Amino acid sequence: MGRRYFCDYCDRSFQDNLHNRKKHLNGVQHQRSKKAWFDTFRDASEILAEEQTKKLCRRFLQCGQCDFGPGCRFSHMTVEELGALKDHVEAEQRAREMQKKHLPPCNVESWLEERAKKKSIHSERCVQQGELLEQSKA
Repeated sequence: MGRRYFCDYCDRSFQDNLHNRKKHLNGVQHQRSKKAWFDTFRDASEILAEEQTKKLCRRFLQCGQCDFGPGCRFSHMTVEELGALKDHVEAEQRAREMQKKHLPPCNVESWLEERAKKKSIHSERCVQQGELLEQSKA
């Protein structure tokens, strides 16, 4: 039967040879499936910015579905969905700002001083332990 190639993006398998794989990877279905997969990992603010620039899809509003699917150049989000997405993005931004406020300022000099103190304390302890070992041997 030969080797088979399985495309995780498209959930398809086919005979694995150079011609078939190249044809599949350059195909429209594969490109759309790959884009849809990576779009699931996009940041909400990017999605909001993109959706706000698009006009509403008439076919999607009338019928509830569009033949172009995720490849449609028009927006398939309702006004309520856009509002909810905008609220979500604003909440994320507020959470990031609060997190930044709680972080101590990064100061290299103070970090180096603390590190030097710790090293000196550690070396003093080692010296003390070495002296104790010598006394116990004697």
